Amino acid sequence: MRRNSMAQSIKQLAGLPTASGGLARLVANRVLDAGIHLEPLLSRGGLSLDQINDPELRIDSRRQMAFLEVVAEALNEKCLGFSLAAEFDCRDLGLLYYVMASSDTLGGALKRASHYSRITNEAIVLEYREALEPSLRLNYSGIPRHTDRQQIEFCVGAIVRVCRLLSSRQFLPQRVSLMHSRSEEILGFPRLLGDNIEFGADADEIVLPDGSAKWPLANADQRLSKILLKVCEDTLNVRTITSGAFRIMVENAIAPLLPHGQAHAHVIAKKLGVSERTLLRRLAEEGATFIEVLQQLKASLASRYLADDYMPISRVAWLLGFEDASSFSHACRRWTGKSPRELRRFDRAVA
Repeated sequence: MRRNSMAQSIKQLAGLPTASGGLARLVANRVLDAGIHLEPLLSRGGLSLDQINDPELRIDSRRQMAFLEVVAEALNEKCLGFSLAAEFDCRDLGLLYYVMASSDTLGGALKRASHYSRITNEAIVLEYREALEPSLRLNYSGIPRHTDRQQIEFCVGAIVRVCRLLSSRQFLPQRVSLMHSRSEEILGFPRLLGDNIEFGADADEIVLPDGSAKWPLANADQRLSKILLKVCEDTLNVRTITSGAFRIMVENAIAPLLPHGQAHAHVIAKKLGVSERTLLRRLAEEGATFIEVLQQLKASLASRYLADDYMPISRVAWLLGFEDASSFSHACRRWTGKSPRELRRFDRAVA
C-alpha cells in the first residue's frame, strides 16, 4: 500500500520542482510545540499530514514555501525562516551536509553545495562564484521569487551556519543581499549575518570573507568523499529537473528591476538570453502578454507590501517602479478599485 502511495506521489510531482521536505517538517514541529492544531495550517499551504509524517516523500517546493508563510502568520513570527535557521541541527540537511563536510576546503564544500543543492530543494539553484571574496548566489527556478520570504531567509541563515560549522570559525559574511524588502526590526539577523545586510537588492547572495575558500575543513575525508559523490550523482540522476514555466522565469527577471524602472521587454529578453520577439512568442504560447505579466506582478507585490503596516506607501510605490505615490494610487484603483490606504485598511479588517 505504501509503495503504491509513493509511486503515485512521484508521478504527481514529476516535472515540478520538489524539496526533500525537511524544512516543512521542521516548521510542522514548531507548530506542534506552540500547541497549535497542525492540519488546518497544512491544508492552507496545500500539504497533508501524511506528507509530513513520511520522511521519504518529497514535497512540492511551492507548497513548502507557502506553508512557511502560513505558519509565520499564524505564529506571528515575522522572521520565522531565520529563526529556524539559527537553531536547527545542520546534519538534518542529510546527504548535502555530509558531502560538503567531506570536502578538503570551504571553497570545495561550496562548489559541491552549488552542484548538489537540488537534492534538497530543486527550486533553489545555488551558484558558487570563486574569488578572493567567494560568494554564493541563490537563484529561483520554477517558483516566483517574489512570493517567498521565509524560505530564502532560512536558506541564507542555514548556509552561513553550515559554513561556520564545517570551518570551525565563527565568522560573519562580508555582506548579504536579499531581493525582498523588510521594514520591521530584524534583531536576530546581525548575530549571524553581520550588519551589512541589504534588502530589496538585485540578487540573493552571500559574500564570504577574504580567502575563506581556502580554509581547511576539520572533517575532510577523501575516502568518504568518493563514496558520497557517487551517491549524490546517482540521486541527481533519479529525477529530471525542469526549469519551470517561462512566465515564472520572466517574473523572476522582472522583480529586481522594478525599483530601477528597467522592467522593459527588451531588457528582460536580454537577461534571459533570448530575443524580444522570442520572449513575446513564448509568453503568448502560455496565454499571456508581457504587459499582463508586468501588471499582475506589480499588483501581487503591491498586496504583499501593503500588508506591512510599517512600510510607507511612498516606498511601496518606488519598489514597484512608479515615479510617485500618486501614480501608484491610480494603478491600485485600476487593479482593485481601491486606493493603497483603503487596501491596507481592508486587509487589516479581514485579518
